[in-house]
Amino acid sequence: DDAEFDIERHVRRLAVPKPGGRDELAEICGDIAGQPLDRSRPLWEFWVIEGLADGQIAVMSKMHHAIVDGVTGSTLITDLCSLEPDAPPMSIHPAMAPITPPRDRDVIAQGLVRWAKRPLRLPSLLPETIGVVPTWVRRKRRGEAMPAPFTAPRTSFNGTVTSHRSVAFTQLDLADVKSVKNAFGTTVNDVVLALCSGALRRYLEDNGELPSSSLVAMVPVSVHGKSEREGINRVSGMFTTLASDLDDPIARLTAIAEQTTIAKAHHNTISASMLQDWAQFAPPNTLGLAVRLAARMRLMDHAPVIHNLVISNVPGPPMPIYLAGARIVGFYPFGPVFHGAGLNVTVVSNDGHLDVGLIASRELAPNLWSLADDFAPALAELVSAARATQPAPTPKRRRPATRA
Repeated sequence: DDAEFDIERHVRRLAVPKPGGRDELAEICGDIAGQPLDRSRPLWEFWVIEGLADGQIAVMSKMHHAIVDGVTGSTLITDLCSLEPDAPPMSIHPAMAPITPPRDRDVIAQGLVRWAKRPLRLPSLLPETIGVVPTWVRRKRRGEAMPAPFTAPRTSFNGTVTSHRSVAFTQLDLADVKSVKNAFGTTVNDVVLALCSGALRRYLEDNGELPSSSLVAMVPVSVHGKSEREGINRVSGMFTTLASDLDDPIARLTAIAEQTTIAKAHHNTISASMLQDWAQFAPPNTLGLAVRLAARMRLMDHAPVIHNLVISNVPGPPMPIYLAGARIVGFYPFGPVFHGAGLNVTVVSNDGHLDVGLIASRELAPNLWSLADDFAPALAELVSAARATQPAPTPKRRRPATRA
């Protein structure tokens, strides 16, 4: 809460340089994404970007991951929008009371109480955590385990990230995605992962670095309603193979569908609160110092790869939505990147299409548009294969002519 809230600190306005195309827009969005948020005020910003060649306006929202995850972020954007272009402006709910900042001594007292209670959670947390390893091994022997951390192959985007960001985006027809889903009996999420796998295969092949073993993605999983721990950001994650070592697109989709089923079942055996509980034992200053030290020594350039990238699939509005009276024609999310996994692909469904947002550490993926442009061919080959599985229509027989 900000008792001295100033809208000009959070809502900015700028214009893209000419010619105002997608490259110029992406460069500005990458620069905005790379700028740290001011920690002395609430951690969110909105940038109104004008000067696009087609006369449209872009609005980039930027929120710290500590206060929003995929589900709450999508809900927040939807709440800020309307279903009609002439909807009345949003008003403050009359039940909201004026903000009263807490006293410093109250904040310190609450922090000390929480710190003192941490060891009480440790006795129950240790056995739960230790039990994960043997359970994982047993499931692996039965072929019922998701890929283990540190087993992913190394690629060019698995290294130490910098503060520089590159972004790209693309849009796909949701009807085509659903036709593939229906033809092969999978889910939309399976098709999304197969699209990412196909695009990444092309991208890595073009760069001469396609690994012989499959890429491993970390897929965030919402634990809203499952985790009882405090915090707005309630997300866990599961590892899944992208079957990128398979050349046939249908074989990739089938393998991904089988693996995601296994990964979901395995993930459900792990407590939704365990990662959040362990985070309480890592003091922010100590953790931040360790991360900065690892970045300075570039340890992630040589350490085993935990996972190759993060892929998120977030459900969005199935109907047209409007912001300040203007129809939203594209809704491109950019998720966080990490040391060792400098690429994030986030997909959101929006009014009959899938909007794909890609963000990476610029030094690790300098030509991100080539990866974005590989999504359309990846979908085309799956659609073509889906149509090939459909039976040919039976010609209608003509009825013999009769005389009255």
